[in-house]
This record gives sequence, C-alpha cells and structure tokens, in this order.
Amino acid sequence: MNNSAPDSESWIKQFNQNGFCLLPQFFDEASLASIRLIIEDFHQAWKEDNWSFYQFRAINSAYLTDCKYLEDSQRTELFKFIANSRLVAAIAPLFNQIPGFMGTQLFFDPVDPKKKNYWHRDPQYHLDLAQQKIALKGPEVLHCRIALTDEPGLEVIPGSHKIWDTPEQLDVRLERNGRKNFEDLPQGVKIPLKAGDVLLFSANMIHRGHYGLDRLVLDILYCEAEPELLKFVRSECLPSEAMLQQLPKANPLAITKALLA
Repeated sequence: MNNSAPDSESWIKQFNQNGFCLLPQFFDEASLASIRLIIEDFHQAWKEDNWSFYQFRAINSAYLTDCKYLEDSQRTELFKFIANSRLVAAIAPLFNQIPGFMGTQLFFDPVDPKKKNYWHRDPQYHLDLAQQKIALKGPEVLHCRIALTDEPGLEVIPGSHKIWDTPEQLDVRLERNGRKNFEDLPQGVKIPLKAGDVLLFSANMIHRGHYGLDRLVLDILYCEAEPELLKFVRSECLPSEAMLQQLPKANPLAITKALLA
C-alpha cells in the first residue's frame, strides 16, 4: 500500500467545491492483487447466475459482501479492505464523524459495445424532483471508487452535488424535450483512472461512467450514519460478530451494524 498521506487540506477543499477529488495511486499493486482475485471470483459467479441480464443490460453488480457468491474467508478480506484504517482516515474528514457503510458495487463494460452511458444523479431512482433538490443539502452519500485496472473513468458536472441542474442538464438527465441522457454536456469533466487510483465523489452529483479498456472498478459506498440512509443496507452484507473482531474497532461496518441492531 502507498503509505504517503494525501494532501488532505487541498482535496477536502476540492471535494467541498466540486463534489469530487482524486487520490492518485492510493493503493499499490501488491495491495490490490489479492482483492482483485476475490472480485474476479465474485464477478464470474455473478455473471453465471445472471447471464441474461449480463448479456443484454448490465453495466454493474452489487452486494459483493453478501455470502451468496463468496466464501466467508473472502468476505472477511473484503471487510478488512472496506474498514482499512488508512482508507477510513482519508474519507472521514468529508463527514461529521466516522461514516457508515452502505454497500458495494462493481462496474464493468456492457457486453453490447453499442450501449450508451448515461447522465444521472443517484437519488433520481428513488426520489422525486423536489426530494432530489432537498437531498443536495445532505446527508452525504460518498462513492469511494477504486480502480482495479486502468479504465476510462468517470465524467462529472463539477459543483452539481450542491447546485441544481440547468434546464439543459435536467432535459438530458431525464430525457425530456427530445433530449437523450447519453448526450454530451459542455460542463462535463472526464476523470480517467489508473489502477490503484481512488476517486471520491458525491452520489448527489450529475455523473456518468465511461466504458472501455475492459474496466473493473470497485465502488464502496459510505454515508452519514443516519437512519434514512442506513435503511438501504442489507443485513446479510454486513460482517458477523466473529468477522468484526478482525477489524479495527472504530470502522464504518461496526457503526452500521450497531445502529441496525
């Protein structure tokens, strides 16, 4: 693992202003190697179990820490990665306290090379427009995106984690007035990732992924430890008490498990 400390003052300022910050080469190859093997095992088992969905629609999967596709030993290693003290220390300044854990996602290329990416805010899938505006005031949900390979990365609209859509952005995002959600937006900023990079970005911001390079990127979702957010957590995706004993005492997994008990 790269033991050098990020320049926290500069990237916290960047996150507060723009809604994202990049921590280049946060993990070295040795730190990622064993985790990548576990992720690949999950991905292969998930594809076999969701073959039709994978072939025609999927660009991501979720719930990697569930016991459905991984052995307990593999899940424990994933939990250690999620609760890693250096990673938690890097994200904690973006919250008022040590954050809770919401879940995991794995992003990959669609099978259909013609499939378009799409602009979105995460809350649009469970909140109406008025509620989405309110969500910009918090509480915060944070994507911690860890590139397991070099990949095209993300495109974001800087500042949109706090600022509502322009008329054009809203038309594109929601496909109104003849617009499509895959159209380019002039405000978009592309952030390509190298293996080992960590990209932190707000789930509230307008963003879209870019496909290509046989991407494989792990997202860990952290959040303010608030009941309205933790209600989305699946209990089966949390560690057992025995697994918790192998993790640092103050960590997002322990906080979430305690609040959901």
